[in-house]
Amino acid sequence: MSYNVNIDKIGEIQERIVGKKRQSYYNKLMANPLWADIIIYLLLFLAGLVTIVPIISVAARSFSPTHIINQYPLLLWPKEITYEAYRYIFQTPTLLRSFGITVFVTVVGTAMNLAMTITAAYGLSKTDVPGNKWLMGFIVFAMLFNAGIVPTYIVVNRLGLIDSIWALIFPTLVSPFNLILMRNYFWSVPVELEDSARIDGANDLLVLWNIILPLSMPAIATIGLFYAVGHWNEFFGALFYINDNTKWPLQLLLRSIVVDNNFQNMGTVEQARESFVNPENIKAATIVFATVPILLVYPFIQKYFVQGVMIGAIKG
Repeated sequence: MSYNVNIDKIGEIQERIVGKKRQSYYNKLMANPLWADIIIYLLLFLAGLVTIVPIISVAARSFSPTHIINQYPLLLWPKEITYEAYRYIFQTPTLLRSFGITVFVTVVGTAMNLAMTITAAYGLSKTDVPGNKWLMGFIVFAMLFNAGIVPTYIVVNRLGLIDSIWALIFPTLVSPFNLILMRNYFWSVPVELEDSARIDGANDLLVLWNIILPLSMPAIATIGLFYAVGHWNEFFGALFYINDNTKWPLQLLLRSIVVDNNFQNMGTVEQARESFVNPENIKAATIVFATVPILLVYPFIQKYFVQGVMIGAIKG
């Protein structure tokens, strides 16, 4: 009685068994003890609590009437709901104008940032480009050492951008960190795809548009989020370059209201009191109004975020 033994099949089964044993051993080796997991989750819970409680408290105060705010310094849920603060701030053209400026800077600035970053990163991802290493050295140097506030202000002033909303876009047109992240991600795209497109007659722009960009959406979404959040939260640039309060972005107006207690641009405190609105209520509503829009963007690109950061960070 004879048996046909497939040696290759047996070897494949043995490799699978050994691989599973190695993976099990690795998992046991990397597993934390129970007390360590408890400490980690406790710290994460406390960090989340410290982060979320102020947001909930501000949101609750924005919907609470004056006597509730005066009675309860810390609110986690509005005991009585009123929309007077939101009616008040939406009736003031200054806030809506600042909101429009911030939206413009965020949308246009992010689009320009991505256009410059993608094109530069694609060129730098080609190691056969003359001077590639020198260019990367300059970019890394710029990431580690910036020019400083005074030289940047002098350049912006010489360009005639003072009191111009373009001063909030041009000085931060390209981030060296995001450029390196995008360049590393482009390295993860198989070069065979580009070669096959070039055989079909595609040039560099067609390869970038039809091959590279569709495969790089995780990195583009991640870097776009970085740029968008930076533009939305733009404060120091506006503080240095924008003197005309009619061109203030939302964050600078928010600082004037919350920190300086300056309601001059939104109507006087007496007008707020005549509308039965507490100034503290207005502050809370303004903070919510300035925070919620950018928070609503994140869930739409969350699926790309971790993948874009990890792949771009470990490649190359």
